[in-house]
Parts: sequence; structure tokens; C-alpha cells
Amino acid sequence: MTSLLSNFFGKFLNSGLKFGQTLLPQQCLLCAGASGDALLCATCMDDLPWLPDSHCAICAQPIPQPGVCGACLKKPPRFDDVQAAFAYAFPADALIQAYKYGGNLAIARIAADALLRKITPARCDLIVPAPLARKRLIERGFNQALEIGRLVSRATGIPLLVDACRKVADTPPQASLPWDARAKNLRGVFACDHSLNGKSVAVIDDVLTSGATLNELARCLKRAGAERVSGWIVARVAH
Repeated sequence: MTSLLSNFFGKFLNSGLKFGQTLLPQQCLLCAGASGDALLCATCMDDLPWLPDSHCAICAQPIPQPGVCGACLKKPPRFDDVQAAFAYAFPADALIQAYKYGGNLAIARIAADALLRKITPARCDLIVPAPLARKRLIERGFNQALEIGRLVSRATGIPLLVDACRKVADTPPQASLPWDARAKNLRGVFACDHSLNGKSVAVIDDVLTSGATLNELARCLKRAGAERVSGWIVARVAH
């Protein structure tokens, strides 16, 4: 049901976008300069806050030298690694907010193209979008992770399991909670309906902050048999 809702609203919004593009020349969303058939010109794309190379090999937290951060050494997460495109900073954060809360589905293409620069598809068997609770999906009209996942799946040929995971409880938004309450907020809220025995799974999501969502999803996916769980994240919040 969640995928049907996202399919309907996604197709409706994207049809409007394509109609508008036939009437107007393409301009860069950030500088309004000519961008050909892309949403951002090459200069603005290159100037986005790409995640620095020096980051934790597990959670992608920026650190002074490549390696594993102290938090992951002290308490290793259930996920195996995170591959992120951007630091969550301007203007990447503004683009994500316009996509997620403003319904500008065109920005999913920017997010997918950015991820394709950073991920290692050869290490992945299946893509799973981070699920939304039914109430949140109805309010928003689409699952932002699913729409990005469709594009990445199409580009890489890796199967996308649309309904592999479900969010079975409607919890408060993670962004509204203090960090120390986020893991508890998500405990036991995901269910996996597929056998993933021996598979390497990539979870696609737009933003990683504390890692609580990815951690709980990894727990759920590994209980379903996944051997390895990676996070393919558009933007990583530095802390």
C-alpha cells in the first residue's frame, strides 16, 4: 500500500514537472544560469558541500584523518558502512528540504546523481528505501527515499525492493527529538517481509543525523538474513 501511494503521487508530480520542462528552457535551480537538460549547472553541482574524503569508514562522520571514529569504535553500529554524497550544509540542505517538504520531485535526480558518484554498486545485491509510516506518507504524498532509490536502481541495475521493509508504528519525527531519545523512538518499529539470506543490502535515505534510523533498519534487515547492510545517504549531518 505504501508503494502504491508513493507511485501515484510521484507519477502525478513528475508528469507536471515534465510538462513544465517542455514549455520553459532549463535553468539551474541555484544560480538560474543555463544548465542544459540538468537541474544544476556543472559549476553549482561541483560547488555543493561534498562530504570530505577524511571521514569515518563506518558512519561517514567527518574526522581529521581517515579511519574509524571514536563513537563507532566504542559502540559499533549494526550497519557496516555509510556512503554519503554531501555534508548536510547549504545549499544541499535547502535542496533536500525543497524536495522532502516542498514536493519538488525533480530534486530526486540531483540526489541520485550525487549518490552515483559516491557509492560502490559492485558490493550491493539489493536496494531498500527507508520506509515511511502510512500517516507520514499520506501527509507528504511520496517517500523521498523511494523516489531516489528508483533512479539509483535504474542507473545501476541493482534490484529495488520497494516493500521489503515496513514502518509498523507512527513515531514522532526524529528531527523533533533530542539525540539521546532517537534510538528509543525507533526501537522495534520496522518489519521486513522478505528473506534476505546472504544478501548485501543498501538502504537509501536522504539524511543521516544520529544514525538511529539506519541502525534500527540494519537490525531488522540482518534478522531477515542480510549479511551486510550499507547506508547510501544523500547528506550526512556533521557533529
